[in-house]
Amino acid sequence: MKKLLTGVFLLFFIFQAIGQVDTVEVYSKVMDKTLKAAVVFPDGYKEAMHNFPVVYLLHGGSGRFSDWHNKTTDPNLLIDLVNQYQVLIVTPGVGPSSYYFDSPQMDSVQYESYLTKELIPFIDGKYKTISDRKSRAITGLSMGGHGAMMLSAKNPELFIAAGSMSGVMNIDTRLWTVNPEFASQRRQDQAKMLGEIQYDSPFSQYTAVGLVDKMKSNGIALLIDCGVDDFLIATNRQIHQLLLENGIPHEYTERPGAHTWEYWSDALPFHMLFISREFKKNLQ
Repeated sequence: MKKLLTGVFLLFFIFQAIGQVDTVEVYSKVMDKTLKAAVVFPDGYKEAMHNFPVVYLLHGGSGRFSDWHNKTTDPNLLIDLVNQYQVLIVTPGVGPSSYYFDSPQMDSVQYESYLTKELIPFIDGKYKTISDRKSRAITGLSMGGHGAMMLSAKNPELFIAAGSMSGVMNIDTRLWTVNPEFASQRRQDQAKMLGEIQYDSPFSQYTAVGLVDKMKSNGIALLIDCGVDDFLIATNRQIHQLLLENGIPHEYTERPGAHTWEYWSDALPFHMLFISREFKKNLQ
C-alpha cells in the first residue's frame, strides 16, 4: 500500500513538473473554508495569445479533486484530452456526499454557490479562459453527474453543455440497487442537508429529475450515459423518460459496464467529443 501511495503521489508530481496541471486553493467566502481544485491545460498554453474554452469535471460522492488525475485507467487521459481539444479541464473538490447542493440546513454545504459564484470567477480571473457560457461546459461521474445536471439547469447563463456519467439522476435511494444500510445512511445524510423534501412526483428541486422543467427552457445540450450493470441505472432511465416526455433534446446511452473507473475512463472521451462539438457549433 505504501508503494502504491508513493506511486500515485509521484504520478501527480510528474504532471505538475511538466507544467500541464496546476493545483490551486480557492477560499470560499460563503462557507469560510478553502477548497482545492486542479486545472489541466494543453501544450503551448503559456505561450498562447488566445483564450481557451473550459470544461468543469466533477468527482463522485466519496471522491476528491484529484480523482480524475489519479484513478483513470490511462494516467495521461486528461492531458491527452486537453491537447486534443485545446481546452482547460478544471476538477473541483467538494465535500463527501454533498451533491453540489446549497443546503438550506448547513452553512458548510454551499457548493452550488461556491462553484458558480466563487470558483468560476476565480478560474476566469487567473487563467486564459473564454469567459462566456458558449465556451463553458460541465460534466461528472456519479454524484458529479448529478452536480453537472443540477448546476447547469439552475445556472443556464454559465454553461452551454452538461453531461452525466453514471449519475445520481434521482437522490431517492429507493431507486438505487444498494444494500439497505447504505440506502438508509444516504437518506439520513440527505435529511441533514435538506430537511424534509418531496421524493415522489412532483420531485424536489434538489434532485436532477426535479429540474426537468428548467432543462426544457434553457437550451443546454445534454449527454447522459450509464452502464447497464450500474446501481444507478434506474435513475438514469427515469430522467431519460422524463426528458422524452417533455420533448427535451438530449443524447442518452446505455453501455456494458458498472460503477467503475473503467467505465468512466471510457466515457470521458465521448463527453469531451460531445462538448467540443457544442463549443464549435456555438462559436461559429
